[in-house]
Amino acid sequence: MRDTADAPAQVQSAPVDRTGFALLLLTVVAAGAFFWDGIVSLGEAWSTAEYSHGPLIPVLSFILFLKHLKIVEPADVPQRARYFGVAVIGLALIIAGVGNIARIPDIITYGMIAWVFGLLLVTFGFSRGVLFWAAVVHLIFMLPLPAFIYWKLSITLQFISAEIGVEFIRMAGIPVYLDGNIIDLGEFKLDVAEACSGLRYLFPIMSFSYIFCMLYNGPLWHKIVLLVSAAPITMLMNSFRIGVIGVLVDNYGIEHAEGFLHYFEGWVIFLSCIAILFGLAKLMQVIARDKRGLFEVLELDFDGLGPQLSRVFTVKASIGLSAALGLTAIAAVMAHAMPAPTMAEIKREPLVLFPVTLADWRAGPPRRLEANIEEILSADDYYNSAFTSPSEAAPVDLFIAWYRKQTEGSGIHSPEVCVPAGGWEMSTITTANLNIETADGPIAMPVNRATIRKGLARQRVYYWFEQRGRRMTSDYKVKAVTVLDALTIGRTDGALVRLITPIGQKETEADADRRLQSFMSEMMPILPNYVPN
Repeated sequence: MRDTADAPAQVQSAPVDRTGFALLLLTVVAAGAFFWDGIVSLGEAWSTAEYSHGPLIPVLSFILFLKHLKIVEPADVPQRARYFGVAVIGLALIIAGVGNIARIPDIITYGMIAWVFGLLLVTFGFSRGVLFWAAVVHLIFMLPLPAFIYWKLSITLQFISAEIGVEFIRMAGIPVYLDGNIIDLGEFKLDVAEACSGLRYLFPIMSFSYIFCMLYNGPLWHKIVLLVSAAPITMLMNSFRIGVIGVLVDNYGIEHAEGFLHYFEGWVIFLSCIAILFGLAKLMQVIARDKRGLFEVLELDFDGLGPQLSRVFTVKASIGLSAALGLTAIAAVMAHAMPAPTMAEIKREPLVLFPVTLADWRAGPPRRLEANIEEILSADDYYNSAFTSPSEAAPVDLFIAWYRKQTEGSGIHSPEVCVPAGGWEMSTITTANLNIETADGPIAMPVNRATIRKGLARQRVYYWFEQRGRRMTSDYKVKAVTVLDALTIGRTDGALVRLITPIGQKETEADADRRLQSFMSEMMPILPNYVPN
C-alpha cells in the first residue's frame, strides 16, 4: 500500500460542497443519538483495566482511514454505487434496534460498527468504500467481549499462565506446587487471579499487531505471522511475569506481588511484547533477505493527513446520503420517542427463605461466598448450602444463582469456568436427559453431568440453567433465548442451579447419580417458587 505522489494536489482541487457536508454532519449527529446507549456502555467498559486501551482504537482507526484515503482519488460516484451502502446502514440500524429494545448494549455497538462501514460505502461508493475495510475492522478491538466468553477465556488463560509461570519458577531452582490457580511457594501463596490472566495485555497487543500488519509493506505471510503471533507472545510474556513475581516473592517477600512493583512489572512485559513483535518482523526480513530497514518497511509516512481530513468538506450531496440521513434520523426519533420497554413483574420468594428441610434432607447453615467471588458472580440473589440425609452416605451441595436480568453486562457464569479455579479437574462432562420422579409427577429435564477430580477425591456435578420455564444446558443458547424473551415477553431473568456430591471410595458414579436424583425429587417441585417459570 503506497501513497501516490499527486494525491494531495488532487485533494486540494476537489470543490467544497456545503450541502453534502451538512448532510454528512447531520447523519453523524443522528447516529450519535441512536447509538447513544451503546456509546455509554463502551465508556463504562473502557473505564476497566482490561479495556482501558479502548479510547485509542477509534483514533487509530481514523488515522488508518486517512492513510488509505490518500490513495483514493476524488471521483464522481454513480448513484447506484451508493445503494449497497444504504442497505448496509438499514441492516445496521435493525441490528442496533434489536439491542435498544432488548436493552443489550453490546448488540448496539455491533450495529454501530456496521453503520460506519455503510456510511463509507454511501460516501465513496461500493468499489472505493470497501478499500477502507481495514480501518473499520480495527474498531472491533474497542468492543468488550460478551461476559460469558470473557470469563471462559480469562479462566483458560489464568491456568495456562500459571502452568508456564510455575515452570519458570522451577527453572530458578525454587520448589513450587500448583493447586488450580494457586501457586504454593511454601511460606507464601500466590493467587493467579483474573487480573493475571493477561487479557489486559492481550487486547491492546492484538490491536497493535493489527495496525502493525496494516502498515507493514512486506509479504502476506509476514503479516499473517505477525498477527497470529500476538496472542502466544502475550501469553508467554505474561507467564514469564508471573514466574518473575514468584521468584521475587520467594526471595524478598510478598510485597513484590502487590502495589507499584506489580504494575511496573506489567508495563515492562507490555513493552517487551511490542519489542518482540518488532524483533520478529526484523527476523522475517533477514530470512527473506530484505535489506530495507524496518522503519522503511513500515508505512509510517503521515505527511498530508491534514489535507485528507479537509476532504470531509468535499463530500457531495446525493440521494444515497440523504437516504442514510433519513433512515438514521427516523431510527433515532423512534428510539427516543418510544416508551422504554416495561419489564414484566417477577413474583418470587427470596432464596433466603429456601426450606431447611426437604423430606429427610436437612440443610446446613447457608454459606456466603468470598467478597471477590460475589463481585464476579454479580447475582441478584444466591443460595449456597449442603443438605444431608440419614439414609445417604454423603451430602448434596446446592448452589443457586438468580439474576433479575441477564443483559447490560449481567449474566450467568458456567461452572465450567469457576469449578477448575478451586483446583478441581473436570475429567468428564456430558449432557444427560433425566426423568425425575416427584410427588407432582415425573419431570423430564436435561442436565450437564460431570465428574471432577482433585488428587484422589472425586465429586459428581449436575448443573443446568433455569430460563423462564426452560431448562437448558448450553450457555450460548441461553444468550440467544434471553434476547428473544427480552423482545417478546419483557423478561430476562434466570438462574444457574448446581448440585455436587462426593463419590466415596467404595462408591460408583451411578451411586452418586442416584443420590443427586433423590435430592432433586424433593427439590424440583418447589424450585419455581424461587426461580419462577
